[in-house]
Amino acid sequence: MTIAVGDKIPSIKLKYASDKGPADITTDEIFNGKKVVLFAVPGAFTPTCTAAHLPGFVVNVDAIKAKGVDTVACMAVNDAFVMGAWGKSQNAEHILMLADGNAELTRALGLDLDASGFGMGTRSKRFAMIVNNGVVELLNVDGVALEKSSAEAILAAL
Repeated sequence: MTIAVGDKIPSIKLKYASDKGPADITTDEIFNGKKVVLFAVPGAFTPTCTAAHLPGFVVNVDAIKAKGVDTVACMAVNDAFVMGAWGKSQNAEHILMLADGNAELTRALGLDLDASGFGMGTRSKRFAMIVNNGVVELLNVDGVALEKSSAEAILAAL
């Protein structure tokens, strides 16, 4: 079942690239007591994700935070090394780049995608959500095209 507006984000451990290597961070640390925009992509360094999805948030991160958002986070079913490298290559230093390497959070949210036909295994659907103190306030899920989960769509919703 897919997470819905009004649901609480499940408590799961993710990874991110720190100066000392991969580090753990829990969803409780990310979301509790904060307003967070979380967007997810099918894969780091993939065409639409790299050309449009992440860059839209890089360009709009300050405007999003000016609307009262504490954290903007990008998640993919990739490892922390890949997410760190992708973030650096995209100048995403103001975005928390989250690795859901085993798709644990992605599956718990019900937003997993079978991309095995492309040789990519389990991935995340393209989505964006606004989460306030751990509770989903808005969930926009896209199909193939980048529309509802774009930075511009989230900024307009804020």
